[in-house]
Amino acid sequence: MQTLNVLRAGPASGGAPKQLVVLCHGVGADAHDLIDLHSSWAAAVPEALFIAPDAPERYEMAPMGRQWFGLQDRTPAVLDAGARRAAPALLGTVEAELQRAGLPADAVAMMGFSQGAMMVLHAGLRRVPPPRAILAYSGAMLDSLELDGEISGRPPVLLVHGEADDVVPFARGPAAEARLRALGVPVTGVWRPGLGHGIDDVGLMEGALFLQRVFAA
Repeated sequence: MQTLNVLRAGPASGGAPKQLVVLCHGVGADAHDLIDLHSSWAAAVPEALFIAPDAPERYEMAPMGRQWFGLQDRTPAVLDAGARRAAPALLGTVEAELQRAGLPADAVAMMGFSQGAMMVLHAGLRRVPPPRAILAYSGAMLDSLELDGEISGRPPVLLVHGEADDVVPFARGPAAEARLRALGVPVTGVWRPGLGHGIDDVGLMEGALFLQRVFAA
């Protein structure tokens, strides 16, 4: 089973973890980029262990950073194939961390930003068993129509996107919402006026409440 390098934080309770939250960074970043989210969400899920994996590839357009898949060819089929190559390592890492923490297979939520959001949507919707939730910030659905036959569950999904995003256009957020609803996936869409390619305080608050609800259920 292929696994990725990870950073870990929590649980804030100081006890044994009862949940796992996986934080997947965007292209050109690395595990350090999102691991500090645990400090924003720890109060909502104090018994959660947070992990941030490094994407499997070196970033192809700079000497530093990582990528889940390349972006030089943005043909939809090429991007989808890249996500398929990266998914086993991401899911293998999730399984290894659950085993390491002594947690059941369904005690996990998957969160991603930008390219990481694309990855958690791609991999999370195919995971067996499904994660408790998927949180996708400033991302998009990369999946081809093959998802109709490959989806393994319908976990609740939180989509958060800035309406002023000039990296991943805002239209990709509502498009992902429509695609997910067509598949029968429960979706919460949070659209942020004036926000560019990033995460603001409202997005963090929505993520905290979402995690709290899904793990309480």
